[in-house]
Amino acid sequence: MKNRPAASEGAQSPSEPRWLTEAEQDTWQAYRHAYTLLEDHLDRQLQRDAGMPHIYYGLLVQLSEAPRRRMRMTELAQSAKITRSRLSHAIARLEKNGWVRREECPSDKRGQLAVLTDAGFEMLRESAPGHVEAVRAAIFDRLTPEQATRFGEICRIIAAGLEPAGADLPWLR
Repeated sequence: MKNRPAASEGAQSPSEPRWLTEAEQDTWQAYRHAYTLLEDHLDRQLQRDAGMPHIYYGLLVQLSEAPRRRMRMTELAQSAKITRSRLSHAIARLEKNGWVRREECPSDKRGQLAVLTDAGFEMLRESAPGHVEAVRAAIFDRLTPEQATRFGEICRIIAAGLEPAGADLPWLR
């Protein structure tokens, strides 16, 4: 917001927003710009190489790392940080490609499991080298090892602050 009052214009009342300083605003805008470009970069690479968006690739990776390549849908939604509705739509699209199937949960008749199929695992195996190269080129090739370590620390601090115990997050509802 360009017309906000300067952060140094005297004491703030309790109802006054804590406006970002110019340096904070620059950092925030740099983050937004980088995040948008990174997501677009990864989406374009995965659409080109695997015919799917980045979010779907992440779901397949999570299933590939799960015991017996299967997860409860609610756990997958929580792990992916997406709503159950969005997950259901994504799984339906992945089912059409033959990469995932749903199974009834043996311990809870109301629950469902998402299962990575052999075809899905093979597609993931084939597309992983291109994806890791896109991630490496976009992030790790641009940072020193020390910057990469600090970047990871910063991301974990931010995530921990946004996911406190008892938080009302969409994927927990």
